[in-house]
Amino acid sequence: MTEAITVPARAAWLSWRLPGVLVLSLVLGGATSWGQFLLPDWIVSIANSSSGWTLITALLVFVARLPLWPSVVAGAGSFVLLTVGYAVVSDWRGFSYDPTFFVVVGVIVGPFVGAAAAWIRGRGVPAALASALLAGIGVGEAVYGVTVVADSTSPVYWWIIGSAGVLLLGGMTGWRLRGVHPRVIAVVGTLLVAGAFLATYTTSWSF
Repeated sequence: MTEAITVPARAAWLSWRLPGVLVLSLVLGGATSWGQFLLPDWIVSIANSSSGWTLITALLVFVARLPLWPSVVAGAGSFVLLTVGYAVVSDWRGFSYDPTFFVVVGVIVGPFVGAAAAWIRGRGVPAALASALLAGIGVGEAVYGVTVVADSTSPVYWWIIGSAGVLLLGGMTGWRLRGVHPRVIAVVGTLLVAGAFLATYTTSWSF
């Protein structure tokens, strides 16, 4: 009897939460295009950064509280649709934008962001890996922002996203993660992800 009630309830739950994540992603992707024009200089980088889209994807999937595999699908779909929404609205505004690069990034990275958004609600090694990915992206782009593009952007957003990454890591290692191994994985993983992000992003934009 319990199973007969639970399965339809979960199916109904997924039937609107997953599409909701995707629709909101498309809308918010378009909003980031307007954000580049409307937001003040000190925060405008949130509408023009990988960490901004990662943050949106992670928050949408986290709030939706989807199980792991729907979260993986939602992560990929969200990141891709953020890019598509941005491209569509940018074209409407008269700015041509080729979304191919970030669509590919979304297909590759989005599933990991979605999984991280699901895993971070738990404990142990999966939560440590989730912390490392999300915190590492924030810290990595913060370092990129205050070094590589410091002359052309305000440092405020970079410090905010970097601090958010450090606070996430500190909160997880201090309160949710138990034992040495998960904490070491979270800290070392954050450094590795940040370094990989910085190296990849710097190389990608040097061509």
